[in-house]
Amino acid sequence: MAARSSASPPRAAARRALLSVDVIVLTPRGGRLAVLLVRPAAPHGRERRALPWDGVRGAETLEQTAARVARAALGRAPGVLEQVAAFGDRRGHPSGADVSVAYVALVAPRVEHRLAASHGEPGWFALDALPPVAARQRAMIDRAVRALRTRLDHEPVAFQLLPSTFTLSELQQTYELLLERRLHKASFRRALQAARLVEPTEEWRSEGRGRPAQLFRYAPRKRRGGRHGARFDRMGG
Repeated sequence: MAARSSASPPRAAARRALLSVDVIVLTPRGGRLAVLLVRPAAPHGRERRALPWDGVRGAETLEQTAARVARAALGRAPGVLEQVAAFGDRRGHPSGADVSVAYVALVAPRVEHRLAASHGEPGWFALDALPPVAARQRAMIDRAVRALRTRLDHEPVAFQLLPSTFTLSELQQTYELLLERRLHKASFRRALQAARLVEPTEEWRSEGRGRPAQLFRYAPRKRRGGRHGARFDRMGG
């Protein structure tokens, strides 16, 4: 009788899946929508810039990791930080991670200069003139911007890219950046008034040679259905 082998059947070697958490920080800058990019410690090929990213540390949640990454790059916590999507494709990533979870952070232009200079040389780059970045991170940027645009008519996305007080011209310019089209000024203001999203303050600001412009704040009134947006996407300029 043949002796029974005591050897265990071979098992496939376990492979640890690497996970990265990437943060797309967006802000209006110079009349264009810009994203924050850093310079990796060891850039790969022509990829001289990258989104801020890191792996999960210890018992951190994904959101805690994203908040830490954003603070490290900005020097402060962003006011808005939301998950966009997970990417598990074969497109390249600076870390070589198998899976990446992308978060988007929105920063008002008057605080966006507080960058942490020690974190990979952070800098702002217009979305229409990006330097080479890893393919997966470029897909993250595109997905984040599309997600913001689809939420414009029912969430206060534009106001999250503005300081606490702003002129109506600044608000219109922010909507135009997100929609990628010019809006008719009178129609925009009628729609804004109907949406009851803002209220005037007693402050005014000079905007060039014309009369000073009144400052407003985001103060939505309760509306049936709970919507806090307005439809400006079909308003031609």
